[in-house]
Amino acid sequence: MTWHAQPHIDWVLTEGRYMPDINAMFQALGTRLHEGGAPLQRVRFAMRTVHPLVTAISTIWDADPDNIVAVQTAHGMEQRSGYIGSPLATIRTTQEPLRLRLDGPLDTDAHRVLHEMKAQGIVEYFGLPITFAHAPMGGVVAYGTAHPKGFTDHDIAQMTRLADALAPVIESYAQHYKATAIAKSYLGPRTGQRVLDGQITRGDIETIEAAILFSDIRGWTALNATEPPDQVLDIANRYFEVMSDAIDNNGGEILKFLGDGVLALFPSDGSPDGKVEACRQAISAAHAALGIAALAELQVPFGTGIHYGALLYGNVGARERLDFTVLGQSVNIASRVEAFCGRLNEPVLISDPVARIAGLPTRRVSTEVLKGLDTPMDLHAPTAM
Repeated sequence: MTWHAQPHIDWVLTEGRYMPDINAMFQALGTRLHEGGAPLQRVRFAMRTVHPLVTAISTIWDADPDNIVAVQTAHGMEQRSGYIGSPLATIRTTQEPLRLRLDGPLDTDAHRVLHEMKAQGIVEYFGLPITFAHAPMGGVVAYGTAHPKGFTDHDIAQMTRLADALAPVIESYAQHYKATAIAKSYLGPRTGQRVLDGQITRGDIETIEAAILFSDIRGWTALNATEPPDQVLDIANRYFEVMSDAIDNNGGEILKFLGDGVLALFPSDGSPDGKVEACRQAISAAHAALGIAALAELQVPFGTGIHYGALLYGNVGARERLDFTVLGQSVNIASRVEAFCGRLNEPVLISDPVARIAGLPTRRVSTEVLKGLDTPMDLHAPTAM
């Protein structure tokens, strides 16, 4: 049965490109190729990407459902034996197609990936680079067959045509993946999605209600004066990791890292139950941060202040340089509450409104006049949850 790439190219350009992600598209494409008579046992696509945790993504379709997998590879891939000298590494380095027969004896120094494919019944491997228009490197698509005679010249020509047609569609997926990763890494999942959805005009601001959490390291100035810069940076990153884990795990979102501090939001829908949930989430995050810091042996003290109220949430800045941020008196109060953590020697302080809304056991620590407010406010320390 002679197969042709054109029907599959038509599908990619008319239907496949609407699949939710690269993995879904390749799984559907692999099945179509297999059912359409292409002598394929495996199809793999891999590409580098921009992500704080992931350096490459890969998806594998296999005629054996047990071997279908999607993989995200952490940074440092280039130094690992699984990549060095592999077919993927060779194709990325040379930017040339690579065709290998695997049915004969393999050299003892052949990469272990080739031995693994041979053990899975792959008779011939054919991989080639995918070139992107707007990126220095694209990706690699690789085909494997278990047909006893391997690939024919017709197969190679059709797979090459298919790879060329895939390039612009894959690049679109790649750019979306990169944009999403960057937006969510620098702005957080909720705020990043708002930017991706088009909320990028200066003055595009809405009023929301939220529990606002401020936290920062105590003694930061002295730490910078007495410790080497690389050690200070390590401490800051460990502290940020502690706060990120605690906030993310309790339904919040870090909006900004502020030098040695963190600004986070726990949004509310403004309903009575929504207010309670937001305040309790913020308090839970503050307690969790202390526990995580102890387990991580983070040796620097930090304070956390929490307030609840309405705030402005959106874009401010110059015409061509914007920042997605929060503004308003509630934000200022949260910052002022946190500032009293050091003075009152409390790791966590919450404003009186938060204490009343959350309805949790607290200890009134002090009554203070916060900068910008005319009347004193009770500050509370929540008891352990």
